[in-house]
Amino acid sequence: MIDPTAVTQAAHRIQGIAHRTPVMTSRALNQLTGRRIFLKCENFQRVGAFKFRGAYNAVSQLSEAQKAAGVVTHSSGNHAQGLALAAQLLGVHATIVMPDDSPAVKKAATAGYGAQIVTCPAIDRDIVCADLMAEYGYTLIHPFDNWQIIAGQGTAAQELLAEVGDLDLLFVPVGGGGLISGCALAAAGHSPHVRVVGVEPAAGADANQSWRDGRIVKLDSVPDTIADGLRTRAIGERNLAVMTRYVHDMTVVPDDAIMETLKFLWQRLKLVVEPSGAAALAPLFSGQYTAPGERVGIILSGGNADMGALLPYFVGDA
Repeated sequence: MIDPTAVTQAAHRIQGIAHRTPVMTSRALNQLTGRRIFLKCENFQRVGAFKFRGAYNAVSQLSEAQKAAGVVTHSSGNHAQGLALAAQLLGVHATIVMPDDSPAVKKAATAGYGAQIVTCPAIDRDIVCADLMAEYGYTLIHPFDNWQIIAGQGTAAQELLAEVGDLDLLFVPVGGGGLISGCALAAAGHSPHVRVVGVEPAAGADANQSWRDGRIVKLDSVPDTIADGLRTRAIGERNLAVMTRYVHDMTVVPDDAIMETLKFLWQRLKLVVEPSGAAALAPLFSGQYTAPGERVGIILSGGNADMGALLPYFVGDA
């Protein structure tokens, strides 16, 4: 298993290529939550999400033979875009397996970065990736169960801690576990007293159960949640290993709490994030998470919102 130094090494590798995203604060948000909140705005990252960090870190470390053969992954959108751009910058062919129901905006952006897109039912994406690897010799850049991906994602938390200092709590959204694994490693290396808390949609609480049971728990179907970036059936073995050692708590939030948080971020703070990005703030915004901690970091993981799908939720507020 990697240690916190891998995150520091990744930070040097992506320096000047990935954006150093802003940290934003809000007196209104502080008043509502009774805490000092620091929002790490990965919606301003390249491709609109933290995923570029890990993707570039991973592709940049491939051998010349692997780069020549090309890479493949499966993703509903943000990792797809991150890998597509990283591959484009490094001159590597990328094939992305995307579920049929991936947001159109994410499919279009992935294609725009020059990747070849293969669509399939979400439940078949692992099989399709394996077939492509066997046929073309591609290297799999897994969206989360990959040490280089984990280290790269952790640079978001490392930057946050470097800018604002020690925190009491750090909330991170959890899909496959790449982001929280990396952020937990970064916290262990730079602010060992911070309690790292993972947040999942209630409709897909596999990571929560896996973390509590100490074993991978896989859902029977893809979770039905508005947070499309968190619709994973199971976290990875590498992710669980890091989470078991470095994550302090896990919680879940219903979709309505995610949407109320999203509305606040859009309307009051003028931050266009996607539901997956709003999820990490939802436990505090809704008041359901009451553990002590004054200084709190929140990873707003991305901003690739499907406006067409989200518009009906805002119509009633007009």
